[in-house]
Amino acid sequence: MNNDMGARTKEAKEISEKSRSIVSSIVKGDAPEDRIKQRCVMATGDPAFADLMRFNNEPIRAGIKAIMEKAPIFTDVKMAQVGITKLGHRCNVRCVLEEGDEIAGKTGVTRTSAGFMALEKELDGAIIVIGNAPSAALMVCSMVERGLHPGLIVATPVGFVNAAKSKEIVRTFDTPSISCMGTRGGTPVAVAVVNELVEIAIEGKKNI
Repeated sequence: MNNDMGARTKEAKEISEKSRSIVSSIVKGDAPEDRIKQRCVMATGDPAFADLMRFNNEPIRAGIKAIMEKAPIFTDVKMAQVGITKLGHRCNVRCVLEEGDEIAGKTGVTRTSAGFMALEKELDGAIIVIGNAPSAALMVCSMVERGLHPGLIVATPVGFVNAAKSKEIVRTFDTPSISCMGTRGGTPVAVAVVNELVEIAIEGKKNI
């Protein structure tokens, strides 16, 4: 049983281990994809969420490589930045939200979209994490169409306006991605994906 790095006290560790045990009896398997699905089920409290997860273009290998190479991690919102573990890796975790205020003011795009626009030159090879804003996912997709090459896109934006569409578009690219189907998702799911990738990387599972 792997340990949750966010669980630091005895009680927290016991809760984490019990939760993982329960979920692993529902979502079978110990392959990296299974572990990520289990972590997402824990984050949502919904066993059905495992069936919504999609893995495109060897994202586990790409994610571990990016983590081991200390690639920066860019998040759409601060909740994701705070939630991603800072233990076990040396990636700089940054939120784009306040990076593009001037662009947002001039163009009228959302602040998350503007943030990714402002940092476009830093996104090649990076891990891009979008758990909240479909507009940011669509903006990153437009950048990929123009030649951007992220190391990994984690896309789980939630909502009824462009959430499902943005994730569908992410899956059309050759870029490694981990996403979920439909309108469901959210920042806790995106954080769960990244934190499990970090744990897998720590365990040295590089030859997946």
